[in-house]
Amino acid sequence: MTAPVAIAASMAHVPLLIYLPDLTPGLAVRWLSLLAQKVAVSFEPAARYFPGKAVVTGYPVRAELVAAAADPAAARRRLGLHDGKPVLLVMGGSHGARSINQAVCAALPTLLEHAQVIHVTGHLDWPWVSREGECLPAALRGDYHPYPYLHEELADALAAADLLVNRAGASNLGELPAVGLPAVLVPYPHAGRHQHINAAFLVEQGAARLVEDEALAHELVPTVLELLKDTAVRQRMAEAARSLARTDATRRIIDLMSSMVKERR
Repeated sequence: MTAPVAIAASMAHVPLLIYLPDLTPGLAVRWLSLLAQKVAVSFEPAARYFPGKAVVTGYPVRAELVAAAADPAAARRRLGLHDGKPVLLVMGGSHGARSINQAVCAALPTLLEHAQVIHVTGHLDWPWVSREGECLPAALRGDYHPYPYLHEELADALAAADLLVNRAGASNLGELPAVGLPAVLVPYPHAGRHQHINAAFLVEQGAARLVEDEALAHELVPTVLELLKDTAVRQRMAEAARSLARTDATRRIIDLMSSMVKERR
């Protein structure tokens, strides 16, 4: 959708800046980068695709997320969580992820013995997942918090969580560092290589573990339980994630745009 705008800008000699959130560009971004004066990237490994044009800015995140991360205890209170168990946040991207939902629901009683679970199911799977929650034993039901989707509350959920299970979209590259959140990432198998590369980068940095989608049934729960039980490992992962954060990423991109406008003038 942005290609026609980028082409029009180039034809009108208007400065063009591209921002790449992922660690590798797709064909459209590779082609449009030939027209751009600068390409902003989140991390250094992506800069090699745009020699002479790349500027490492970091990944910009919403101010609400940064504010929530400053007070995780308040975020927990707003979501009705307590301090007796760690918080596991389960998501699957903007539309949810059936394979993740199935693996988590199959193990809910076990997971709830060790954690409070915030489960963002996606609207498509919400009817059957919500029924699974209603069938839980009464003693565990209070620690299960399913939602079809989170909007304004997502910042609080990320800030309140001690561990995340999610797909490996580009948003993880910004949000996990911003809140210092350890993660178990499950790349979507039909998204090309982007999600695998995003997940591998966070794993290499010590901020995440990777579970393949086809291995969810037998690997997800043991991996999650291992991390829930080991506070020290989670803390090291949180510190590794936090070390990747660039809190001034938005300002860097704005400054880059301003300098390009000044150069044109």
